[in-house]
Amino acid sequence: MEIDITLNGAERTFEAERSDSLLDVLRRNGYTGAKRGCDTGDCGFCTVSVDGEPERSCIRPITTMDGAEIETIEGLGTQDDLHPIQAAFVDNAALQCGFCIPGMIMQSRSLLQDNPDPTEAEIRKGLSGNLCRCTGYEKIIGAVQDAAERMSSDTIATDGGDSTHEIVACSNQKCSRGENDE
Repeated sequence: MEIDITLNGAERTFEAERSDSLLDVLRRNGYTGAKRGCDTGDCGFCTVSVDGEPERSCIRPITTMDGAEIETIEGLGTQDDLHPIQAAFVDNAALQCGFCIPGMIMQSRSLLQDNPDPTEAEIRKGLSGNLCRCTGYEKIIGAVQDAAERMSSDTIATDGGDSTHEIVACSNQKCSRGENDE
């Protein structure tokens, strides 16, 4: 059967079997950001956006997707132009193995669209359906807080530095951050 969807902003037609999940079709066609974890929708590794809402693609039958608008991590940003949430995860070292990160980022995006200034408790609740087996979640929570701030101010410090401070040039080795040799 053929399925017509809008994927990351582009109209696409995919061949699919009636038994396929959305995850099956995405991965078979090169969209490997969404990961296969539990196949029950419990881990969140396969989270994508379907018609603006986070969905577990492993349990979403492809037969229900005809005409849907789907966004995957591949459509969020590029290596050269990261989305503020992706940049915050990188700058805050909010990853280890990286397996859960695409789902975490897509879930975080939905959370921040619904609540641009969440508390730590709201972030924890918003990400509670996304598992990470490597971290203690602290850096992930920090990254989401950082992303919220970046998205509200439209300021991104891509090097992980504090974008609110003026950068002062130094002309000798003794100069440290915030000092100059004048």
